Amino acid sequence: MEKVWLKSYPPGVPAEVDVNEFSSIGDLFERSVARWPDRAAYINMGKSISYRELDRLSAQFGSWLQSSLNLPAGTRVALMMPNVLQYPIAMFGALRAGYTIVNCNPLYTPRELEHQLNDSGAEVIVILENFAHTLTSVIANTRVKHVVVTSLGAMLGGLKGTVVDLVVRHVKKLVPAWSLPGHIRFGSVLQEGARHSLRKATVTHADIAFLQYTGGTTGVAKGAMLTHGNIIANLQQAHAWIKPCIDEGVELIITALPLYHIFSLTANCLTFLKIGATNVLITNPRDIPGFVKELGKYPFTVITGVNTLFNALLNSEGFAKLDFSTLKCALGGGMAVQQAVAEKWKKVTGSTLREAYGLTETSPAVCINPIDLERFNHSIGLPISSTEISIRDDDGNELGLDQAGELCVRGPQVMKGYYNHPDETARVMTADGYLRTGDIATMDDKGFIRIVDRKKDMILVSGFNVYPNEVEDVIATHPGVLEVAAIGVPDERSGEAVKVFVVRKDKSLTTEDLIAHCKANLTGYKVPRLFEFRDELPKTNVGKILRRALRDEPGKKAA
Repeated sequence: MEKVWLKSYPPGVPAEVDVNEFSSIGDLFERSVARWPDRAAYINMGKSISYRELDRLSAQFGSWLQSSLNLPAGTRVALMMPNVLQYPIAMFGALRAGYTIVNCNPLYTPRELEHQLNDSGAEVIVILENFAHTLTSVIANTRVKHVVVTSLGAMLGGLKGTVVDLVVRHVKKLVPAWSLPGHIRFGSVLQEGARHSLRKATVTHADIAFLQYTGGTTGVAKGAMLTHGNIIANLQQAHAWIKPCIDEGVELIITALPLYHIFSLTANCLTFLKIGATNVLITNPRDIPGFVKELGKYPFTVITGVNTLFNALLNSEGFAKLDFSTLKCALGGGMAVQQAVAEKWKKVTGSTLREAYGLTETSPAVCINPIDLERFNHSIGLPISSTEISIRDDDGNELGLDQAGELCVRGPQVMKGYYNHPDETARVMTADGYLRTGDIATMDDKGFIRIVDRKKDMILVSGFNVYPNEVEDVIATHPGVLEVAAIGVPDERSGEAVKVFVVRKDKSLTTEDLIAHCKANLTGYKVPRLFEFRDELPKTNVGKILRRALRDEPGKKAA
């Protein structure tokens, strides 16, 4: 498509970025720690580590892998931790030493963990003891040879660390029984690694930095091969976009989404590492009161999240009383940002909630709204620098402006492919090098892209297309609604009918209230036929509502 989006770029944002400025993630890391040695790199549970300390500790971890384990370059190192200080130490250490990171969701079931460890061929795993029982049940069926176990209090040190672990283990009983013979503690790894020196690894843009697993909600999870070149390109793209509004060496970003998720990994951890920012790691963002209390401790300048997280904050007592005077940028991704949430966010914080869009397969950023955006615009923004977009029909033909079709992406951030799944790679890549995203989108004459919905989520009602995002967005504007999800269910008369699941903010909210609201805002065939009130909705680890889980429940049939 013609790059009509370039004319809408904010001042200072280039059409192309220099993807060769850094030779690897390790190169980027070493330049940043040398430039800001005494600045805080990460803060977690009140404990801060500087860039200098991060350099030293990650080098110790990397040298342990190299010298104590004698692992060859490219060995897979799995990380199974929430947002704790051990994560960036282990991640940067392994990458600097020339190894590949396999991110594992701590909430994986034994089946999911076993599949991922076997598919990736991971030989080392660093795991928080709270989740070690899951590994205990499957480790014998994997290639894992070396297990590093850590605790929530391990990096806090002194009395505080001891107290935290005591409470977690014995008071709250959050550490189920586990047995992993031969494991080593994280602290011992760092001590042992300190006896050696980290050898500089020969890493190129073509080497795989992350095996980032995706597709678990639609079938067997596949590892997207994200190279050092992919990641460097995407953080360069993201930095070029936000550069006009941020200052190097001063920003403080709130990192509530887990670092093992690609959004937080690239946007928060790596992009802001480049500019010497401080990342405040939130270990348990589901504890909203605790999260709000933590926010009150810091003059944060940037925050990222998903729609459900922003919505939960806005509906939490005390959030509106926080000081937002330092907030420069709020970025929503991972799922559609709803108008009701964006408007309330603007009213409460004074800052525009900007929507961005990406996928695991694109490292992840594809589109971002302009940083100077003043109000919510129902768009995922403009294609970022060095990115090409094509909107195509089911036969692969390119469509014109304002025509809905599958969004396809080409650029230096697009993955190398799915590890061990060339057939799956071939399904999503076009002959001319575009990635099929599976999302239905339109582009206007200014280059702004709007996601209509996921291709697989579209509901066909009497031959008419109904997109769940639109239905959900309308229902979310009702003041009595906290959360909503829409799916299609079989219907004898119309083929499919729209069913919605609602979590009430106002307990007096009725089905009749919602029907009236929908009829006032939606064409007849889009009005849901069925309503079901729930106490909560199924979500992914980052808070994205799982429509598939709702569709897969028994009895999903129209009355």
